[in-house]
Amino acid sequence: MIELNNVSKKYGGQQALEGLTLMLPLGKIIGLVGENGSGKTTLLKLVAGLLTPDSGSATFSGSRITRRVAASVAYMPDADLFYPYFTVGQLFDFYESQFVDFDLIKAKEIAQFVNISLDSKIKNLSKGNRGRVKIAVTLGREADYYLLDEPFSGLDPMVRDDIAKGLIRYTDTERQTVFMSTHELKEVEPLLDEIVVLRGGRVIAHEAVDEIRDTYGKDATSWMVSLFREGS
Repeated sequence: MIELNNVSKKYGGQQALEGLTLMLPLGKIIGLVGENGSGKTTLLKLVAGLLTPDSGSATFSGSRITRRVAASVAYMPDADLFYPYFTVGQLFDFYESQFVDFDLIKAKEIAQFVNISLDSKIKNLSKGNRGRVKIAVTLGREADYYLLDEPFSGLDPMVRDDIAKGLIRYTDTERQTVFMSTHELKEVEPLLDEIVVLRGGRVIAHEAVDEIRDTYGKDATSWMVSLFREGS
């Protein structure tokens, strides 16, 4: 279980997160939504151990989150951070050397599923195919948590569909959690168990998708729009 309690984070004089409290249990697919600048990327980096809160606590299984959490948490940033001269196969070999939980056979299976050749050079791939590679190396790990920062951003519908199918097929929702930020809530809603909404660095809602439909009689996108209108 990942728990954040009254967490705040500043960049210089700019408040990114303020008094944020959140629990992320295992066995869920959770969407993280909010306006640009609401703190989504900061929250993901903090959970991944790449940032330290200025105040409050962030823990994984009761221990303070540090960079060592990378052994149990797979983080996929929005930006491409791969060596461009690697082939896809060489990238997989590199990940296998860095992460004990990286399953080379699984990663190759995912690559085949999303139609990526292991011989392709990273630098020669389109943005859509780099998105496929990113999901393959991330889900190639057998991590407790997968943190995905805008995995569908700027990708065409076919690539988005491949990534969504990969999330369903190659994660074990009984024991693993996917926590992903997205602006494409309408498209990913069928995948989600829960939605966390950020505004101004705070969690303003954390609801189960089924509860949203049953309680408010709305789909998640309409519910979120209403939530922001009421708070504006």
